[in-house]
Amino acid sequence: MTITVEKQGPVAIVTLDRPQTKNAITQDMRGQLYGAFEDIAMDRDVRAVVLTGAGGDFCSGMDVSGMRQGGVTASMDRMYTLNRIAKAIYSLKKPTIAAVPGICVGVGFSYALACDIVLAAEKAKFAAIFRNIALAPDGGLIWHLRQLVGVQKAKELIYSGRIIRADEAVEMGIAYEKVADDALLERAVALAESFASGPTIAMGMAKRQFEVSWNTGFEQYLELEAAIQPLMSRTEDHEEGLRAFREKRKPAFKGE
Repeated sequence: MTITVEKQGPVAIVTLDRPQTKNAITQDMRGQLYGAFEDIAMDRDVRAVVLTGAGGDFCSGMDVSGMRQGGVTASMDRMYTLNRIAKAIYSLKKPTIAAVPGICVGVGFSYALACDIVLAAEKAKFAAIFRNIALAPDGGLIWHLRQLVGVQKAKELIYSGRIIRADEAVEMGIAYEKVADDALLERAVALAESFASGPTIAMGMAKRQFEVSWNTGFEQYLELEAAIQPLMSRTEDHEEGLRAFREKRKPAFKGE
């Protein structure tokens, strides 16, 4: 398997595991990666996810050996599978953290930004390298960059294809923080565990609110809040939160 899933309590660590190619994504890996996130979506025991890469890199993008095979129809099929992975990561109703140890380019960059939080190791390198092979970005990269860094900066990154190192990534808001190379996964898992201890359903709804907030007016957004909050008030976690508040203790949420 070139995609591995390891569970550490309520945290699932999904690893792109093809280090000899800096974890370039093959056709088989697409199916495995999509399946991993679909399984996690249905696994109530998993309450947070870390996405990372093996061998000191995150992902070098698509494996170019599979490109230009099968004509337009095959190319469209490949795009469908790439984009459904992006949707599976982005729409997962559980907190997701991308732990980026090194190279993170092409669609790998897209998948990192589909996560809620990006942690960058000191040697992390991000780049939108699509221009180098005369392709437009995919995996939702422009959509994410536009939200994170603004239109003009996003255009500069896409048009130039230049390398973005960890410090600049944090400064621009592409990454949440820079972490020592040898502490990256430990930090990512610790952060994921802190998220996993929260009220999973409510946090999933908060993710939905973030998503909708990009594209709606204020009144429409408030209507969404009005629909969500009564449902949250009926969850077991809400009851536990109220009990803990009254008893002056830390709540023990179960994600129910």
